[in-house]
Amino acid sequence: MRALAITTCLFLWTCVLSVAQETDIIYLSGTGSDQTVNWDFYCTEGRNSGKWTEIAVPSCWELEGFGQYTYGHTPWEERLNEEGHYRTVFRAEKAWKNKQVEMVFEGVMTDAEVRVNGKLAGPTHQGAFYEFSYDISPLLVFGKENKLEVKVKKHSENNSINHAERKADFWIFGGIFRPVYLSIKPKEHIERIAIKAESDGSLEAHIFHQAPGAETLRYAILTAEGDTIKQGTSAIDASAYPIKFSQSFSDIVSWNPESPTLYSFEYSLVDKDGRAIHQQAETIGFRTVEVRERDGIYVNGQKIKLKGVNRHTFWPGSGRTTNKNLSRQDILLMKEMNMNAVRMSHYPPDKHFLDMCDSLGLFVIDELCTWQAPALDTEVGEKLVKELVIRDVNHPSIILWANGNEGGFNFLLDDDYWIWDIQRRAVIHPWSSYGKINTTHYINFNYLANDANTRSQIFLPTEFLHGLYDGGHGAGLEDYWRYMWDDPLCAGGFLWVFADESVKRTDKGGALDSDGDHAPDGILGPYREKEGSFYTIKDIWSPVQIADFSLHPNFNGEILIENRYHFTDLKDCSLKLSWTSFSSLIEEKQEANLKVSETISLPSTLPGERSKISLPLPENWQEADALTIEVLDPNGQLIHTVVEAVKPPMNYHRSLLSQIGRTTHELSKTETDTSWVIRAGKVTYTFSKKSGLLLTIRKGNKYLPFHKGPVALQHHKEIEIVSCKKEEEGYRIYASAAGGRFLFEWTVSPSGVLHLFFTNLQGTNYGLKKLPYDGLSFSLSEEEVTGMKWIGDGPYRVWRNRMRGPSFGIHGNTYNNTITGYTGSTYQYPEFKGFYANFYGANISLKNGQTFTILCHTSDYFLRMFTPEESPDVRSSMKMDFPPGDISFMRSILPIGTKFKNAEQLGPQSQANTLYNFRNFSTTVALSFYFGE
Repeated sequence: MRALAITTCLFLWTCVLSVAQETDIIYLSGTGSDQTVNWDFYCTEGRNSGKWTEIAVPSCWELEGFGQYTYGHTPWEERLNEEGHYRTVFRAEKAWKNKQVEMVFEGVMTDAEVRVNGKLAGPTHQGAFYEFSYDISPLLVFGKENKLEVKVKKHSENNSINHAERKADFWIFGGIFRPVYLSIKPKEHIERIAIKAESDGSLEAHIFHQAPGAETLRYAILTAEGDTIKQGTSAIDASAYPIKFSQSFSDIVSWNPESPTLYSFEYSLVDKDGRAIHQQAETIGFRTVEVRERDGIYVNGQKIKLKGVNRHTFWPGSGRTTNKNLSRQDILLMKEMNMNAVRMSHYPPDKHFLDMCDSLGLFVIDELCTWQAPALDTEVGEKLVKELVIRDVNHPSIILWANGNEGGFNFLLDDDYWIWDIQRRAVIHPWSSYGKINTTHYINFNYLANDANTRSQIFLPTEFLHGLYDGGHGAGLEDYWRYMWDDPLCAGGFLWVFADESVKRTDKGGALDSDGDHAPDGILGPYREKEGSFYTIKDIWSPVQIADFSLHPNFNGEILIENRYHFTDLKDCSLKLSWTSFSSLIEEKQEANLKVSETISLPSTLPGERSKISLPLPENWQEADALTIEVLDPNGQLIHTVVEAVKPPMNYHRSLLSQIGRTTHELSKTETDTSWVIRAGKVTYTFSKKSGLLLTIRKGNKYLPFHKGPVALQHHKEIEIVSCKKEEEGYRIYASAAGGRFLFEWTVSPSGVLHLFFTNLQGTNYGLKKLPYDGLSFSLSEEEVTGMKWIGDGPYRVWRNRMRGPSFGIHGNTYNNTITGYTGSTYQYPEFKGFYANFYGANISLKNGQTFTILCHTSDYFLRMFTPEESPDVRSSMKMDFPPGDISFMRSILPIGTKFKNAEQLGPQSQANTLYNFRNFSTTVALSFYFGE
């Protein structure tokens, strides 16, 4: 914990002549959403207003049943101007009489007027997200109960604050939403400290104090385990304000997100008699940040790429009030996605979130709260910049300050950051070209590939690939990141946004509300449910990349790995290899069966380098179904997974078809004027004489809901020739268009398996052709399907521009109608409907208890399972024109757009499928269908 939260801090040397005085912290509220204290409360308008009752502190009063829920876009005339009146009592101990007692508010939305025993503690504080305090020593009655009253206005009397915070694109809450505590110090005391700790071991400190009797500074540097690195004393000039101290320390380890080494800097002011007047401690990390013009951002001399995300401080049931566990959870989820940076959008977070960034390892952009124009006025802005910086100045995780957001920049405040920041970190203007850095938001791919690549500024988009529902985030990221990684002037970027900001409405029975399409922009759901893009990002941003390879029969075990860490040698990482075989689609078991597993070390490969390694190949490796490679970081954590199929689908299905073929049936054919009816055992197939389409399937006396196909999705021509013959393999139905350009063949085998060979020759001499998709479809009654088990990539669906993330294997999912991120839907992930890549086969379960099996014998095909339902407020950039039919087998599929960009603006993978047709170019696929037991 940082200095203000430390109540016991003893130096480890013996020369201190008396026990030093420390800072005592007494909480008047709870410490977070998981631990609150009730205060008296009166709300002036809205729900439960006009009466005194109680409220949990800290909290947002809307979530406690008071006032009005307000989103930033709500017209001002529709808002209630609520006030919250808080009352509580606390005891001031007699022992505090000769000490300084400060009352600290970590955050109040928005204007706070504080009274102690009926007297104003100081001027009204304006600005929701900033820590402020009052010296209340003169107002206290010691040895007795003291009365605290706080009047909170949800909307500020300062119009620029309202524009900055209350009209923003996020939920607007009211209340004392962060903890309140007393900080009790000796009369002569240390106010605060600002530290600059560099990666070379040098440390400079500015100690702000009220201790005219101090003559000496005692200090020590301790490891996280409590071992003393160095300790000593230094003569000081107590008349200086602040006291300036510098020292160098050897044998320190620098801080970075890959190895976030922290130390405790313990210090005390000592008078002429050797008495320690006041002592404190600060958690620090030694690291150096440089922004080198026309070059890049460097940390500890290493050029870095920020793999970042924007994060709101938010939880559905408590709004902006959170806790340490939620901070830890969010950071671990970011780390799991292989992110190394987070932007505090659009306001400074809880202190415990920054503490966790320090200890777990994330770069941070800390931000002054504004949202588009106009900017904060200078008078209040100067106060808020000071409060922002002096609270957060010592966090090693913070590498940049953001002076507002998207046009809400008061340029007169830019130099204020360096008044308070001893480290003089760079100031940026998100969505602007300012200083050395261009942070333009929501660039399309053309801008990235061409216009952004100037030689005059570092490029760092502080928002890009704006998510909405299932669009953005991972969609397009591979193309974007390829350019970002290779461009020496690009310092990375920040996705929008970490999680859906959907509030639990206490006035609507607990229903989640994201204000339409304003706030469901997350990679995760509101309760941190993982959407498909979560795994795409993890894959693309893995710090260890494995180049594509194929397990062809002549594979010799050689693969290429690339180190995309900034500070870690790959010799500290390892690979876990597993050769596995899968259970059959028609067996009860669903998991993969382990054949061979071993872990190998990686060779020394420095950041930015590549190495060729040889995987040990078991003698019978070609008998396996898949190779799984798991990359483990130096702490043994899984950071990347690659699964490669050993057998093509045709070879994989041979044993299953052989097993099914052991049972044979007498085939019989009857016909009507319009159809052929072929029976194999209990299964009866009906085919159209006119079109060759499969019309119905009956098993016993029950019809199965799979029929009306194959329907060609592109270049469909009218069938002109249809025939049915009995051959050695069974009954064959042949259908073709004029000239044989489009044809398909059905074969009903004696085993009861129905085989389909489908080909669609594209014709000649029409060159380039753009197709939204290609393949064939059938009808399948959605109401009858309860789930499926499949072999292919999963368990998440894909889009054409979001292929990475799912892994090859055997997967299972129950039917759901989830609309990703939409609060009128469920948050059941993975979604059931959509496209699935690398499709080998599926076993589909029906409500009547029956199942049927589909096998795909052709490599590189997709399964389309139904059409995902769209949200009522879907943006045109994300509106999808799905193929006709219900279930499709596709050679090419659709890309998806983002909230602000159509898919075609997102790069090569997001373009429509383009075919260059020669004489024999065709769509060809072989499928088998089994409806037996």
